[in-house]
Amino acid sequence: MPEDAARRRSNSYHRQIDLIAEMSHEFTTSRDLGQALQRGLKRVTAFVEAEAASLFLIEEQTGELVCRACVGPVDITGLRLPAGHGVVGRVVRQNAVAIVKDARNDPDFGALVDRHSGLTTRSILCAPLSVRDQRLGAIELINKAGNGFFRPRDRQLLRALGASAALAISNARLTRAMVDQERVRRELELAAEIQRSMLPGRMPDNFPVSGLNRPAHEVSGDFFDILKLADGRIAFAVGDVSGKGINASLVMVKATSLFRCLAKTHRRPGLLLGAINRELCEAAAPGGMFVTMATGLLDPRTGVVLLANAGHEPSILHRDGVFTAFPADAPPLAIDRDLVAKTMPERRIELAGGALYLFTDGLPETRGDAGMVGAEGVCRLISRFASLPADRRLHSIIDELAPAGVSPRDDLTLLVAEDLRPKPILAEQFEVCPECLCGARHKVEAAALAAGCSKELAKDVVLAVGEACQNIFRHAYGGKGEVIMELRHYGDWLEVQLMDFAAPMDVGKIKPRSLDELRPGGLGTHFIRAVMDQVSYLPLPDGTGNLLTMRKAIR
Repeated sequence: MPEDAARRRSNSYHRQIDLIAEMSHEFTTSRDLGQALQRGLKRVTAFVEAEAASLFLIEEQTGELVCRACVGPVDITGLRLPAGHGVVGRVVRQNAVAIVKDARNDPDFGALVDRHSGLTTRSILCAPLSVRDQRLGAIELINKAGNGFFRPRDRQLLRALGASAALAISNARLTRAMVDQERVRRELELAAEIQRSMLPGRMPDNFPVSGLNRPAHEVSGDFFDILKLADGRIAFAVGDVSGKGINASLVMVKATSLFRCLAKTHRRPGLLLGAINRELCEAAAPGGMFVTMATGLLDPRTGVVLLANAGHEPSILHRDGVFTAFPADAPPLAIDRDLVAKTMPERRIELAGGALYLFTDGLPETRGDAGMVGAEGVCRLISRFASLPADRRLHSIIDELAPAGVSPRDDLTLLVAEDLRPKPILAEQFEVCPECLCGARHKVEAAALAAGCSKELAKDVVLAVGEACQNIFRHAYGGKGEVIMELRHYGDWLEVQLMDFAAPMDVGKIKPRSLDELRPGGLGTHFIRAVMDQVSYLPLPDGTGNLLTMRKAIR
């Protein structure tokens, strides 16, 4: 071999090695891999002396080959080839470099690229982009300059550069995937933090409503809320959004926000659920999601709950060892604005020392050794831990279903509303009339003395009860009518409650008459306030009557 030819070949070889090294370094260090591939494609085209070049990558969603970079007279970036189409498709399928000396006679050649680029393809050099068995795409060079043919050294160069580019693309995708995973993780953490912030905190000791939520994953479609209202009642709710993940958590946040906002003005649970349904339907839930929800209002002074249930699990009353279920009376929310009435059916539940439990379907659908827990299993757990304070009771029940350190299969949410008043030392229901009051007075006096009142204090209580019953007889009923009387002993206090079933009174008009006015009547209210330490009048929220509460210090 002549010395000049050997020197040229050696120089060409070293130039190839330098080009491979430079481009490999640029592929692995560039912050913009797309631009690095475009620059590399230009340098390879110039080095090999090709008329045009293109880089195709497989689109993961469709499997099509999409041009991501090109060099030549016409920009064909974005051009799509069906999977396996043309010489590029064959190279990807076989994962081997191909040299096509006469494109027109190649069975896999198609004129699609020519139609877009304006070139007439004569010869092709194509190398796969692959990492191990992972096929990413291919690099294709078109037409060696001067009507020549691509040479074996061109093949070796393109194969080496293709391997380097494929590794850089694979690493970039892995990095992007890791970044995306980290972003999703942080977004889930943020969503979970927002959800936790919207749940009520731990209630004070002896608060009559408590709840607990244990999500199965980072975010939950379950929710509960507890809201103390200005009139002394307590609004509460438990809900479950169909579906999982971020979409369900967003609907959950919206439903919780609506409850907290609307519960302050809609003082009936049926009206409240109707209003929440209209708002949810106006902002259609994604993917046809719906919300099951039960909400109630507890009056801790009477132990009465007004309850409305839209497609949710039956609420369960546990009282004196007996369980009573109250199933849903309306369909779920967020399905159709007109499907749910503006005022949903309500149930009036007298707790009478019992506890009302609301929970999501995660509890009865939890699987144990004997299969699903079911409603009966939930009741057994309630009975088992009934003697514990509310907060410990709820945690104990949930811990039985999902022990510490074990993620539940589904979100678990449990709420209890209970009557924390002491049992009455006297409970009587009688007809208010002059001839009936004598027996009632004797029972009140005996109960007051048994609670520790002196004879003088007991007489004051009897006087207040007598005057109150006379007022109910004259002003509330205008004649005969039934009254429920309950006496309770709270340490240093004796409390008397009288509940009638007359029309709701206007509390603002109930006030004692001045003793300077020389006219009959109106002194009963004055006597009651004079002999008792605390007196309050309350029309029952469900419009069924009125409640008079009187308290007397007995120490």
